Amino acid sequence: MHTLGELLAAHIDGRRGIAETVAASYARLGEVSDPALFIALKPEAEALAEAARLQAEGHRGRGLWGIPIAVKDNIDVMGLPTTAACPDFLYRPTQDAAAVARLRAAGAIIIGKTNLDQFATGLNGTRSPYGTPRNALKPDLVPGGSSSGSASAVAAGVVPVALGTDTAGSGRVPAGLQNLVGLKPSLGLVSTVGVVPACRTLDCVSVFALTVDDAMAVLEVIAGPEATDPFSRPVKRGRLGASPPHRRLAVPRADDLDFDGDSAAEASFALAVDRARSLGATIVPIDMTPFHETARLLYDGPWVAERFLTIRDLLARDPEAILPVIRDVVAGRPLPDAADAFAAQYRLAELALGARTMLNGIDAMMVPTAPRPVTLAEIAADPVGKNSLLGRYTNFVNLLDMCALAVPASLAADGTAAGVTFIAPSGEDATLATLGRAFHQASGLSLGGTGAPLPPPTPSEEAAAPGTIEIAVVGAHLSGMPLNGELTALGASFVRAAATAARYRLYALPGGPPARPGLIRVGDGGAAVALEIWALPAEGFGRFVAGIPSPLGIGTLDLADGTRVKGFLCETIATEGARDVTGFGGWRAFVASLTQPQGVPA
Repeated sequence: MHTLGELLAAHIDGRRGIAETVAASYARLGEVSDPALFIALKPEAEALAEAARLQAEGHRGRGLWGIPIAVKDNIDVMGLPTTAACPDFLYRPTQDAAAVARLRAAGAIIIGKTNLDQFATGLNGTRSPYGTPRNALKPDLVPGGSSSGSASAVAAGVVPVALGTDTAGSGRVPAGLQNLVGLKPSLGLVSTVGVVPACRTLDCVSVFALTVDDAMAVLEVIAGPEATDPFSRPVKRGRLGASPPHRRLAVPRADDLDFDGDSAAEASFALAVDRARSLGATIVPIDMTPFHETARLLYDGPWVAERFLTIRDLLARDPEAILPVIRDVVAGRPLPDAADAFAAQYRLAELALGARTMLNGIDAMMVPTAPRPVTLAEIAADPVGKNSLLGRYTNFVNLLDMCALAVPASLAADGTAAGVTFIAPSGEDATLATLGRAFHQASGLSLGGTGAPLPPPTPSEEAAAPGTIEIAVVGAHLSGMPLNGELTALGASFVRAAATAARYRLYALPGGPPARPGLIRVGDGGAAVALEIWALPAEGFGRFVAGIPSPLGIGTLDLADGTRVKGFLCETIATEGARDVTGFGGWRAFVASLTQPQGVPA
């Protein structure tokens, strides 16, 4: 058991005691043997005593009952020091940060404070006097920062979830580099009381998790207004669930995509676009110019002065206590004056207006989480340049008051991970979670660096109703496709997007219109194929099946999440002379390729 959902279910039904889960976290930490992972660790005996108390109290409906969690060391945890990765900044908080207090109230056990880029200034994870946490998938790569320790702890399987912070991408870049989900909520949705500020007007408490369900379970606990926080604000809150898959998804136009020469990263994003299209998204290439200009404001504009406020006293008292690279970034040049600050705010308002106009009618953006992975050797040779590279697709999000969700996209044989990030206006956190969950489920990837399979998603409120029968469709009956009306006319409702297990081939059959696919189960050489699951009333299911023409029929499909569902299958003989289109990942992507104009991301 690796995920929050699996562990919580085991605690509730008695299959596993909380002490066993806590002991397993400490045992796994010993196996990982990474001294740079935690800056401060709660003694195991104390954590086990806490586990015994929680076990004796019982579940009481607490959503994180007995779940071990790590917290980035710029977030206050009573009983453990806060350093922000600067030993001379150390203090001992007298109360928990607001988010941590909510975690504890929900039954979580905080096992320690994780390493970070000093004062949360960096996206690479190497800027700490406590060492560099190991990338759990590929040790010669940077772990990503600034929330390096939190991401590495989740990816290595030490804890199922961890808190980070995100001002410029610190909760997303490490997720992208370590095959994780990284949730950066809307500004003000989670209180930052008890968080060492980076840029106080832009800071967010973020969540690292192995699945979208787990990340949203933590967000459900820590979100909500805080009366003592002047930056907390009411934000619309939705719920993770199924939704119609036909979304308009913006992606950078071809000229705006920059992978710094990494062909594998470029191919990964192209496949990600295909996967999104196969799940029902309409892809809309957009001009990224206003977003990139906004990103430059974060470090070239007056917002760097916010970082200066946090270290000002220590800088005056003992400048050598701060790492040279942090001093150079924050105080290495004159700070902008008041006129510069207002001019930058005016320009930001103009850019935000342009971005909103460009995204009118768009449900979300999808961008690479990072252009490419960066090695430890590269960051040592070029610490500022390579750090800036990692933030190319992250730095603009908070300045434009948007929420974001990073999810895994691909995992190479050598362990190199690549991710994508879904981005939307403030308050659309649940929309992103719904999109990200479907995308992640269709990937069939393992969890972080654990090698464990991705479990099925937690059933949503919008799951198939009693008295209905679920059916998987792979072709012309997909939403937005020519025969979808045959389903809706019989009262069918969309349940979720999914993918087959990697045991099938997809063919474009001769004849039509409409063009029809044939899904064949094979012994070897199979692949995952995107599909949709719809729920039909029992009577409607019978009428629908009765009308299916040969060589198609209904059988039982194995899905990537380990479940089974009734769905379309084809007689093998019908594939003679048919085109094998399995490589497109799904029927929708294949159909789109037939009319794909030049210059549009494939």
